[in-house]
Amino acid sequence: MAKKNGKKNKKNKSLNDERLKIILGIFILFLAAFLTLAFISYFFTWKVDQSFQYSKVISGIEINVENWSGKAGAHFANLFINKWFGIASFTLPFLLIVIGLRFFNIKLFSIRKTLKLSIFGTIILSVLLGYLFGNLNGYLGSGLGGGHGYFIALWLNSFLGKVGTAFLLTLSIIAFFIFSSKKSIIWSKKLFAELFNREYKAPENIENKNKAEKNVTKTEEEDTEPEITEEEIDDQLSFTTRRIKKEEVAQTQTHREKTSEEDEDIEVTIEEKHGEDKLNGTVKNYQIENYDPTLELSSYKLPPLSLLEKHGDESNGEIDKEEIIANKNRIVETLANYKIQIDKIKATVGPTVTLYEIIPAPGVRISKIKNLEDDIALSLAALGIRIIAPIPGRGTIGIEVPNQNPEIVSMRSIISSKAFSESKYELAIGLGKTISNDTYVVDLTKMPHLLVAGATGQGKSVGLNAIITSLLYKKHPAQLKFVLIDPKKVELTLYTKIEKHFLAKLPDSEEPIITETQKVVNTLNSLCIEMDHRYDLLKAAHVRNIKEYNTKFIARKLNPEKGHKYLPYIVVIVDEFADLIMTAGKEIEGPIARLAQLARAIGIHLIIATQRPSTNIITGVIKANFPARMAFRVSSMVDSRTILDTPGANQLIGRGDMLITSGSNLIRLQCAFIDTPELDKITDYIQSQQSYPSAFMLPEYTAEGSEETGEVDFSKRDALFEDAARLVIRHQQGSTSLIQRKFSIGYNRAGRIIDQLEAANIVGPFEGSKARQVLFQDEYALEQYLKDFLENN
Repeated sequence: MAKKNGKKNKKNKSLNDERLKIILGIFILFLAAFLTLAFISYFFTWKVDQSFQYSKVISGIEINVENWSGKAGAHFANLFINKWFGIASFTLPFLLIVIGLRFFNIKLFSIRKTLKLSIFGTIILSVLLGYLFGNLNGYLGSGLGGGHGYFIALWLNSFLGKVGTAFLLTLSIIAFFIFSSKKSIIWSKKLFAELFNREYKAPENIENKNKAEKNVTKTEEEDTEPEITEEEIDDQLSFTTRRIKKEEVAQTQTHREKTSEEDEDIEVTIEEKHGEDKLNGTVKNYQIENYDPTLELSSYKLPPLSLLEKHGDESNGEIDKEEIIANKNRIVETLANYKIQIDKIKATVGPTVTLYEIIPAPGVRISKIKNLEDDIALSLAALGIRIIAPIPGRGTIGIEVPNQNPEIVSMRSIISSKAFSESKYELAIGLGKTISNDTYVVDLTKMPHLLVAGATGQGKSVGLNAIITSLLYKKHPAQLKFVLIDPKKVELTLYTKIEKHFLAKLPDSEEPIITETQKVVNTLNSLCIEMDHRYDLLKAAHVRNIKEYNTKFIARKLNPEKGHKYLPYIVVIVDEFADLIMTAGKEIEGPIARLAQLARAIGIHLIIATQRPSTNIITGVIKANFPARMAFRVSSMVDSRTILDTPGANQLIGRGDMLITSGSNLIRLQCAFIDTPELDKITDYIQSQQSYPSAFMLPEYTAEGSEETGEVDFSKRDALFEDAARLVIRHQQGSTSLIQRKFSIGYNRAGRIIDQLEAANIVGPFEGSKARQVLFQDEYALEQYLKDFLENN
């Protein structure tokens, strides 16, 4: 027995040895770091490492693996992530870190609780990922949930069905969170209390309740017993020392009596989440949730990337080195024939054009190289060569040469790019790729208007479709509206299907795409009325632009009863501007110029396209207010100068090859290509979702002299006359579209009501582009007037 006890004592001493604890702690932390590195590496090397048999990987010396933690790391990563639990396996290194730090007397969490939660959390997360994502076509081997998650999810789907499996997983997740934290129990009770409109009564703290009961019992005992002995207090308070001074005993007794009194006065507080309430003489404040403009269509989903095609002739950035070397040699030879020496030449390959940057020898004039543009084109046997002398900010001369095998830049590659998907722009537009193969993304709000020109068949309409698609992939219907003007009647008809989601139109317009010239004039003037109204709202809100206004409205700092509302961006797209100018002239140019000058701050942006960029179409007034311009191939240098103020657009090669400028640098792009079937899929996808009852209604506009109020028979006044009068006074806006929208009635009936309100002197007469004046300031004055008016009529 003595020997056995000696062995046990020796063993306990070895376990309590601080050196052994430190070694074990370091080992466990190292193991956690090793596994973490192996798991992370697996996401990058799993394809290569999975091509080997892991039994051979472990034993074979000649076999190399790519995993950062070597063969052991590859083996364990494959075991945990591929065969077992997928990315949920990262709970294992976390558990090891918690255990390892305990050897250094650092307690992050309870080991027992962490172990339980890690086991159950790993299993639930693995199955959840397997259920949601499947095996993702073999990504990471068995998908994000690993082999365990994938096959358990398959079994549950076959046994319970997808809906039953979803319920089971939801229940498991709720149970996991309830067991993980006591606070989740209180939170759950509060949630259910709110759902059933019942008050939640917080339970008393058990320890306080027990103490209170003990104190009540003690008080009763004090009535019969004259004194509390020192031993009784020692026993009840579990003091480790039996020697307590009499002063300490007295203090302790006094403290217990006070505690008893406090516990007897415990109050239960009822929490109110809605409104401001007074309870037990105390005032409770609440924080109002922000307004959500997307709430009405909260289930709306942005179009998925799968609706767009990859287009098979993309070469994934492969470079024809022989072509580049041959072109470089020809450029050097041509310049040498004219005794122009160069110090250096560098090529940058783009999707359709390669930029050759040359640094001429000292003393060579730039103009001499510029004059050789046609000679270089002849030696290279290529069209569309453009010389940039010099390239701004680089100190080099650029020669752009078209590639023999140009690539198609698909819209899918633009939408999926990091530059577009992570863009924080208000109105992000992905136009295409630059010569250096970078995705070109701009913010329409910074432009703020865009002028587009190009000859027929050079990519202008595709460019407009790329702009619209970019915005549809970024914005919710509540945040953006389009006004589409298409005099040719065929280019923008595809977007009719998204009328109730994204389009804006006049109240009396039946067609969502505006094609008739007079309706175009009315729509542009209606936008001027909308612009003026928005500026009034900004003035009343004391803000400078639409972004500040919407931020303030979302924070509920603006009162809707005073006419304030969330303002969506409005993008006006005119497909053939030349036809409108030829038929309507100043009637079109006037409101266009006014909108271009003033509409930027209130979120109305213009995109005007034409295939005839002549000076009688793109006048000085138009050019002055459109600093951003996009040019596809045009027929002459004069047209290029009209649109860009510089030559170059006449030297483009067509099929989406374009130049864009925002007032300073000129950038050459290959425009993104999107085909008609892709647009059909996108519009069908949007149309299939819940929509608003109608398109976004612009303010009514009637041409001057076309609206005259005749005699009104008030005995036949509309049943909604009084309600409409109150509505107009409340909103301080005499508008047919307002009455039509609020009462869900037709435009003709709403127009008759406005006529009756005008005849009754409640609103003023029609004033062209200006809104009608409201002649009463408050409802009280209106009610007094209506009382007398209705008695006499």
